[in-house]
Amino acid sequence: MPTAIDVSSVVGLIAVGALTANILMGLLMASGYNPQRRWPRRHIKIFPFHNWIGYIALALAMLHPSIMLFSDTYRFRVIDILWPLESPQQPWINTLGAVSLYLVAFIVITSYFRRTLGFHRWKLLHYTNYAAACVFYVHGILSDPLLQNRPVDWIDAEKVYVEGCALAVAVGTVMRFRARRPSRA
Repeated sequence: MPTAIDVSSVVGLIAVGALTANILMGLLMASGYNPQRRWPRRHIKIFPFHNWIGYIALALAMLHPSIMLFSDTYRFRVIDILWPLESPQQPWINTLGAVSLYLVAFIVITSYFRRTLGFHRWKLLHYTNYAAACVFYVHGILSDPLLQNRPVDWIDAEKVYVEGCALAVAVGTVMRFRARRPSRA
């Protein structure tokens, strides 16, 4: 029977995958990718898909620490989830996770008010994605999935998955800025 720690770890990995997919999709849109002109040569509305992946990723990122409230091994309180500086295990690493969650929530909320904010202001705020990505990848790599404060095993399958996601975003970001579109101004 999987424990709350196991379930939380798996949900966290799924959240990292969803957040990575969403960032990569955003990079595609920012570079001017059009699925009608390029592969798969079909009419696909990418923007709503990008939004929904963002909502799902945020929900998963919120669910990930919330599951720890049901742990029999460690007694996490609601305050340990919201402000984990004094959480029972890995307080600094959990704080990184909380910071990344708050950054992702900020990105989703400001995206909801994109029209009200105006494109230029919204886009400047949306660059927070890169900070959120850095923080949630560092959180995913440094955290011990069993909360036993073991040293980081850099070639553990879960860590390699998170490292691969970070590499994919880094490569996608470099490719996006090398294929820079002319500005809308």
